[in-house]
Amino acid sequence: MATAPSLLHSSGPPFFSQFRAFQFSSSSLFPHGNRHGNAVVSVKASASGVVLVEKSEAEKANRLKTAYTEKIIPLLMEEFSYTNKHQVPKIEKIVVNCGIGDAAQNAKGLDAAISDLALITGQRPIKTRARASLATLKIREGQPLGIAVTLRGNMMYSFLDRVINLGLPRTRDFQGVNPNSFDGHGNYSIGIKDQGVFPEIRADVVGKPRGMDICIVTTANTDQEAQKLLALMGMPFREGSGPATTIRKKKLKSHHFDAKSKGRGRR
Repeated sequence: MATAPSLLHSSGPPFFSQFRAFQFSSSSLFPHGNRHGNAVVSVKASASGVVLVEKSEAEKANRLKTAYTEKIIPLLMEEFSYTNKHQVPKIEKIVVNCGIGDAAQNAKGLDAAISDLALITGQRPIKTRARASLATLKIREGQPLGIAVTLRGNMMYSFLDRVINLGLPRTRDFQGVNPNSFDGHGNYSIGIKDQGVFPEIRADVVGKPRGMDICIVTTANTDQEAQKLLALMGMPFREGSGPATTIRKKKLKSHHFDAKSKGRGRR
């Protein structure tokens, strides 16, 4: 059926141009600041009070990498007296892994976990397999046990930015991350119990809640330098918590028990 030329070359306005564009700003919808949207509240370093990520830079791409290059490097060089900017510690990579106990029996659950972690990190994870067989745990060599993904470059800074400004503040009863989770070589680990804190995961679709471990590998020589680097990037460390001190009890030897038994026998 041939189409009329009047319909192809219409002099009137198109269909979509008859509707006015609806424009709105985040300030009108969220007068006290958007907590879960793209306009993230500015990040401040509690140690120095310097604003590193301003509100006007919320919509810029790779803003955390830009803040590190322009603002964090001069602050670290001044505090630790570095002579060269290449001595300043930086984040080398971020490793995210998620353990799945029933991966061998539940193939659909493993595929769902892979898709969820790919949505969160922006990179498809790989399957981690058992290196040896353990009969007590019913694990065979080569059996899939979990998934892991390694992030570098712009993907790494983007993921860390969303963890600091979206994931951790949305955690239930969040009071800050533990400052004692460094390994002694400048690497820091975070454990998240529920992946639903990320906006990429829909709450109505998630079945069994899954957690994940985040390991931030830095080039810092000491834990103090790594903690200062992450604090300037906006990592919300818990305040007022020092190193954990454990009180060791005195071990009782055999003669202590013998003396007690003899005393009871005399009575």
